[in-house]
Amino acid sequence: MIKDIIIALDKMYPDAKCELYYTKDYELLLATIMSAQTTDKNVNKVTKILFDKYDIFSLTEAPINDIEKIIMPVGTFKKKSYFIKEVAKSLVEHYDGKVPNDRKYLESLPGVGRKTCNVVLSNLYDVPCIAVDTHVFRVSKRLGLASKNDDVFNVEKKLMKKFPKDKWTKLHHQLVLFGRYICKAKNPDCYNCELYNLCKSKEKKRKDI
Repeated sequence: MIKDIIIALDKMYPDAKCELYYTKDYELLLATIMSAQTTDKNVNKVTKILFDKYDIFSLTEAPINDIEKIIMPVGTFKKKSYFIKEVAKSLVEHYDGKVPNDRKYLESLPGVGRKTCNVVLSNLYDVPCIAVDTHVFRVSKRLGLASKNDDVFNVEKKLMKKFPKDKWTKLHHQLVLFGRYICKAKNPDCYNCELYNLCKSKEKKRKDI
């Protein structure tokens, strides 16, 4: 089954990668923080404005109300604006504005949990990680890779146990794209799903296979 999933995902998303736009390490970190409970598309719209106006150093002095105004479309913007300023201050103070390859430090930052840390470490430093976002969480259960009552951390552990370590980073991106465009929360596109035969979900729509 695992081999079949890898083959199918490679067929659908051979060049899967992060859909958040970034050119600097801190931009990925801040964009990932902003991506909570919104779409990458929304985040990309506001980060273009935010990062054109501020770099990591000027963000430490940026008026909080200006940050709020810019990132308002991503939702929970007051909380995320606070996170952005505090993370910027910490990076400047401790690492001269750079994002370190240090899980313990990153997870100590406001707004940074295990998922965000996994996204950052895997994309910036090629650390083998599987970041379990809402898409990966849903897809893993529908495919029977995790149990119905598993929490996010247990889903991550099960995926890491089932799949080869050298596949983890790419697998994360593939499952995100699969969940975002095919195995959607509402109205999953079962008719165009390469994994239909392996699906354990009761929401399956096709009856012709």
